[in-house]
Amino acid sequence: MTEQPAKAQEAYRVLARKYRPAGFEDLIGQDALVRTLTNAIDAGRLAQAYILTGVRGVGKTTTARIVARALNCIGPDGTGGATPKPCGVCANCTAIAADRHVDVIEMDAASRTGIDDIRELIESVRYRPVQARKKVYIVDEVHMLSKQAFNGLLKTLEEPPEHVVFIFATTEIRKVPVTVLSRCQRFDLRRVGQDVLKKHFAWVAKAEGIEVEDQALAAIARAADGSVRDGLSLLDQAIALGDGGVTETQVRAMLGLADRIQVLDLFEATLRGQAPEALSLLGDLHNAGADPLVVLQDLLELTHLVTKGKLAPATLEAEGVPEAERVRGRAQAEALTLAALTRTWQILLKGLEEVRGAPSPLRAAEMVLIRLAYASDLPSPADLVARLSEGGPAPGASPAAAAKTPAQEPGPGAGGGAAKAALAAPEPAPAPGIEAAAPRSHLAPAPADFAEVLALLRKRRETILANHLAGDVNLVRFEPGRIEINTSARAPRNFAGDLTRVLQEATGQRWVVAIVQAEGTATLRDQARDLAARDREAVLREPLVQAVMKTFPGARLRDATAPAQAPSAPEPPAIGQGDETE
Repeated sequence: MTEQPAKAQEAYRVLARKYRPAGFEDLIGQDALVRTLTNAIDAGRLAQAYILTGVRGVGKTTTARIVARALNCIGPDGTGGATPKPCGVCANCTAIAADRHVDVIEMDAASRTGIDDIRELIESVRYRPVQARKKVYIVDEVHMLSKQAFNGLLKTLEEPPEHVVFIFATTEIRKVPVTVLSRCQRFDLRRVGQDVLKKHFAWVAKAEGIEVEDQALAAIARAADGSVRDGLSLLDQAIALGDGGVTETQVRAMLGLADRIQVLDLFEATLRGQAPEALSLLGDLHNAGADPLVVLQDLLELTHLVTKGKLAPATLEAEGVPEAERVRGRAQAEALTLAALTRTWQILLKGLEEVRGAPSPLRAAEMVLIRLAYASDLPSPADLVARLSEGGPAPGASPAAAAKTPAQEPGPGAGGGAAKAALAAPEPAPAPGIEAAAPRSHLAPAPADFAEVLALLRKRRETILANHLAGDVNLVRFEPGRIEINTSARAPRNFAGDLTRVLQEATGQRWVVAIVQAEGTATLRDQARDLAARDREAVLREPLVQAVMKTFPGARLRDATAPAQAPSAPEPPAIGQGDETE
């Protein structure tokens, strides 16, 4: 027979439960909450309901239990009253700490969401406490209650018996109805800072007799993201992995983190445009166990640190910034422009989404780094305009290419300027109450050419007539007082008469508009289209434009105006005979 141990081995308790705060003085990172509740208990100014909100693991349920102990502590001798410093040894304190006190009822609203559960709670509210001073109801994840359950709780929550206190906890305060919030005192529990977490974890490790490297504690505090419980769980896992001691290398391997020095090297190589070196560093990090997504998150965090360091240098001197990030971050902040840093931030932020949804995170992260390295060579729009305006070579162009760049020459003249001006956008409509046409006492000057006729129609808001004149009329001959034209089938039959009437009303002179069979010039609309095409070709031949197109591959010219224009118009052909309308 094997020898039985004299004393059964005590069951192991995880660090998050073993080091759960027993009093307000043990709560970390919640100074405002502790001060308010301590003063309220001392002064006897207790609300009938409290609601505690914050991210997971910051101490909401723990605070509720501390309040329950503070309200029901009777002291070691059994004669004490409510105190912000519960003794922890009386019957009420020990029972509440062990979750077995009959007058402290904890309810998980995530599993008991209905109105029937709330009815049961309301029925029990009427009865006085069995052994405690106050009956405390702790409802965790209260936002999970149904709408009917919330409505059923409102009356009792507003006017509960004097021996009842409600304490609600939630991570989704926006889902709690305002009718409930208005009946509670609200406390927002803040995320615990990394420095505070690091000191707390160091104290826990010392209490456990475990040697943990300082950088390992910093990595755990960073990964905890403000949650004490999450950080203690990670510390528990790291202790089990280390088997007597915890190193930074072990923690990085456990969390899939990248070496901060290598991340700095990757950051610098990428922003120098050294894509092969950046890809090699990423491969080394991945082979060492780093998650590509975490690597990009570290790069994003480093970009944020360097950007803040550029605008506020004291940021890099703050407590908790590692020496390597302080020294090399300061150098990067001095070397990089704010435009380059903000561009890096945007590319990494977009890249994170791609890596999360990619079938191969490593390949997606490599493409992000390639994009970032390529973007590092691109000048800002302001630099590009300044360099091109000075007549220098395009950024990124070779010296040979710069030497072959032709000298800037004026573009060829583009005739038909009058046609293009005539087909410009019509003037905006007049404000209500203003007459569209000018009074007859203010006559317009007689048009000097066919384009001015179109401009006159636009000015007088003769839109239909102007559209037909621009697109359906070929000019045969123009002279003051007489216009000979050839119209297409789309023009209305009374076009000549309407045009004659408008011209005479506008100028006060006699005009003759004749429709002839001879072939005329191209329509004003076609002339404007041809002019725009010639302008585009002339602009594309400009050295400045060619430099821009070469610097930004894939760029397109949206609009163009020729450097020089000749106002000449094509000569009309011979005059034909035909009917005329007066």
